[in-house]
Amino acid sequence: MSLGLYVHVPFCQSKCFYCDFASNLDLAWMAAWRQALLTEIALVQDQDWPQPFDTLYLGGGTPSLLSGEVLGAIFSHLQGYFVFTTDVEITLEANPDDVTPEKLALWRKLGVNRLSLGVQSLQDAELRWLGRRHDAAQARRALEMAREAGIANLSVDLMYALPGQSEADWLATLRDVLAYEPEHLSCYQLTVAEQTPLGKKVARGELTLPGEEEQRRLFLTTSEFLESQGYSHYEISNFARGQRYFSRHNSKYWQHSPYLGLGPAAHSFDGRVRRWNVRAVEAYCRSLSAGQAPVTGVEVLSDSQLHLEALALGLRTRRGLALRVLDHFPEAQKVLAEFCEAGLLQVQQGRVCPTREGLVVADSLALMLSG
Repeated sequence: MSLGLYVHVPFCQSKCFYCDFASNLDLAWMAAWRQALLTEIALVQDQDWPQPFDTLYLGGGTPSLLSGEVLGAIFSHLQGYFVFTTDVEITLEANPDDVTPEKLALWRKLGVNRLSLGVQSLQDAELRWLGRRHDAAQARRALEMAREAGIANLSVDLMYALPGQSEADWLATLRDVLAYEPEHLSCYQLTVAEQTPLGKKVARGELTLPGEEEQRRLFLTTSEFLESQGYSHYEISNFARGQRYFSRHNSKYWQHSPYLGLGPAAHSFDGRVRRWNVRAVEAYCRSLSAGQAPVTGVEVLSDSQLHLEALALGLRTRRGLALRVLDHFPEAQKVLAEFCEAGLLQVQQGRVCPTREGLVVADSLALMLSG
């Protein structure tokens, strides 16, 4: 089985007030981070991870901030130390206001064949509320430039269930984005992390988010609309124009496949052991400058934990999970029958698959099936 490789770029020019990802606004650390990453690549290669890799994903943070010189050095090191398949999927996350014809040409030259564009909305008021650096016009221009540059696998990130957002506004954004015929869409409901400025506002009662029923309605509307436009709703938040455009890298997470993570806060999983790097850029750089791996936590999963994760992750996808996985949970067959009768799950070709309504409550289904 081919592995996935993830590289975390921890820098942003500004921090969105809902964001809980590991990111750093101090770009002065970029040179030290680059050197530390190159050191980590060499250290990890010595650990003899099975190869080749068939996916490479540069996430963040904001990978599109990186200069051609920095990106070129990273790609050169990765290709010098690791083996990749000839059909490797290489994804780079980008902010619309970073996109230029010159950068697009550079990314393609380096081998990037899948661009994930963080549009979030095509409504200026929503973008201002989210604290994004770009406006709707910049987002549209980035989409146009990506197509003009010959990007043949374009993924667009969007966000919904925002305070005050109407269904009509959300559908208008979807229709506008579909004009660019993206191969992939990631549609995320706004979630609240306690330690973010958004979380603190909600905790103080200064902001009211859409209720569960409204979120459910928007989720179902999104799924129904995009499937009517030819997209497959293959994972809770993800849609693609056919299986060939499913995110091969992210599918590894949902299918419990092995992956290697590099950079601050990056996680790795070998099928049994999960480990993760220190989150802070400074600590990451200090560890590697001392010749030490930046790992800050290790978890060895028991068989029961692996079964539970396989259940929870499988129910996030329309592909579901093998029926035999339920053999590890004593009450599962009884609960399965009830959920099938309720139209939340279905059994087909030896697999348990969530329906559209089932995806709405996937986490609850996993909890109840596991007993």
